[in-house]
Amino acid sequence: MKGFKNIQAFVGILTVFAVCFMYPQASLANAPQDVKLVYDSQSQMLTVTITHKSAFPNYHYIKTVEIKKNGKIQSTNNYKNQPDQDTFTYSYKVPAAAGDALDVTASCSLFGSKTVNLTVGK
Repeated sequence: MKGFKNIQAFVGILTVFAVCFMYPQASLANAPQDVKLVYDSQSQMLTVTITHKSAFPNYHYIKTVEIKKNGKIQSTNNYKNQPDQDTFTYSYKVPAAAGDALDVTASCSLFGSKTVNLTVGK
């Protein structure tokens, strides 16, 4: 009976190891915590500041940033890593007029996304 309990303990330890180390996306993946937008009408530049914590920014990163204007896709920007382990900023040329609605979706390479909106001012 004692040998059986040791086998159970060993199998339990292996299971924890497999989940945490062999499949790190299960324990490390997270959607962006924050996305902030600033639009400069004069330069027609959209600044997107993303907070997405990742200890491994070449493996777990913001993979895409999609920009829509008035519901229509303007651009889909693909990345292979993120420039910082926490917060970083991208800038995009987006022609827009006062009243246009901009929607930006930042998507994690492993799990989740966050969409935020901005209405261009006068």
